[in-house]
Amino acid sequence: MKVVIMGCGRVGAQLATMLDKEGNEVISLDVDAYSFRRLPADFKGTALLCNGMDEDSLKKAGIETADAFVAVTQGDNRNIMAAQIAKKIFNVPKVVCRIYDPLRRDLYTLLGLDAISPTTIFAQMLKDKIEGKE
Repeated sequence: MKVVIMGCGRVGAQLATMLDKEGNEVISLDVDAYSFRRLPADFKGTALLCNGMDEDSLKKAGIETADAFVAVTQGDNRNIMAAQIAKKIFNVPKVVCRIYDPLRRDLYTLLGLDAISPTTIFAQMLKDKIEGKE
């Protein structure tokens, strides 16, 4: 599977590492070269210093033949925009984005984006923990 990941922060780097170890073709994008330090020395994928909202950069990353695109930058707006570009312009089969704001996540899910809100997930985990529903 070919996966393009926009954002090489903690989550993006962890996901890239996991997918790479399973033998997938992984392309990690970030606007800050320092972010790539999170990738292990034995990472076999590609690290590209570029803006994942730029169509030319996405083409350089091979988005046109990607099986999946994941947007996990720190910015909800960037993630939403990049996910829409991947889905609507490049017709990537599986597009997932992180959206911190639960209200926005609900709205964009209604509009057809596969969005995950770690805020909601973690709050539910904490609630379950304090209620003893581990």
